[in-house]
Amino acid sequence: MSLTDSSLVELNRWLVQLVEQRGSDLLLVTDAPPCIRVDGQVVSLGGKPLMSEEIESAITPALMPHALRQYLETRIADSSYRNTNLGRFRINLHQERGRAAATIRALPTVVPFLHELHLPPSVEQLARIPRGLVLIGGPAGSGKSTTVAALINEINRRDARHIITIEDPIEYEHANIRSVIEQVEVGADAPDFPTALRAALRQAPDVIVVGEMRDPETMRIAVTAAETGHLVFSTLHTTDVASTISRIADSFPPERQNSIRQELAMSLSAVLTQILLPSKRQGRYPAAEMLLIGYGARQHIRKNAIQHLHQEITMTKKAGSFSMEESLANLMTQGHIDREEAMLYAFHPDDLEGILRLPRK
Repeated sequence: MSLTDSSLVELNRWLVQLVEQRGSDLLLVTDAPPCIRVDGQVVSLGGKPLMSEEIESAITPALMPHALRQYLETRIADSSYRNTNLGRFRINLHQERGRAAATIRALPTVVPFLHELHLPPSVEQLARIPRGLVLIGGPAGSGKSTTVAALINEINRRDARHIITIEDPIEYEHANIRSVIEQVEVGADAPDFPTALRAALRQAPDVIVVGEMRDPETMRIAVTAAETGHLVFSTLHTTDVASTISRIADSFPPERQNSIRQELAMSLSAVLTQILLPSKRQGRYPAAEMLLIGYGARQHIRKNAIQHLHQEITMTKKAGSFSMEESLANLMTQGHIDREEAMLYAFHPDDLEGILRLPRK
């Protein structure tokens, strides 16, 4: 769609400002002027407060047909939107207090290299795992999808493999370099994640990306795919390694949770969780923790002794695991955050205190 499409003039006018100011999101809420998020901060674009009808009339023409039907039926919808001049965007149109609201995220046009994300170097190992389930956790807006895209980019540039991504919507568009990549958009190419994932397993993939683990059926199929020799990447809205693993089992009925833990203990290869913190210098930098799953972690998962997984990060440090506290300490040393902020985000403040007392290299 172009800037001159008469039904999209207002939306495109806002998106021009979003792109020019290098914002990540356009936020439209009834009784507030349009706002954008720049480096994590919300900035008003000025103008009069929006009415619910204005938001709907500006956004609904941009929705794909399946998303428009979904919004009319359920009052909430996700869709992708492409503008020839401005790029691609992810739209979430929803209701709050019975009134329309929307969040439109700018989707990057270039798939990033892993080293550009400022994650610890050992994260690169996730792109070399031959098979199993790799989970990426973090809150909304923490860069999970970007990390997955960068890992797929590493595989694509190094290996000749068949990769299938299943997303809602597609965030990064991959070119075929050494690998062959198919990208399935839920809603447009398949009705839901479980259907798309079952179909993908019949298409002889080596690597599968499940954009988000939203329901037990998707989780079950993903775990089974990892058990049967595929490399499966997926994301979850979680905060740390332990909660990421717990989220899978806790999503199932109580009578199924033990068997899922046994399957997860066999299929899980690694867990990475991350957050994005504003740098004192410029931009945002990730703080992260990663556990490469070994024998000890598998035993803890089987026994539902998730509280011991933090110790496993320390035990497998030589293999490449690292804690959130180590990551925060490195950001402090590099001058991106101060001590107070590091302590605020530390899962184990005492551990961070101990790291900070050690002589820095």
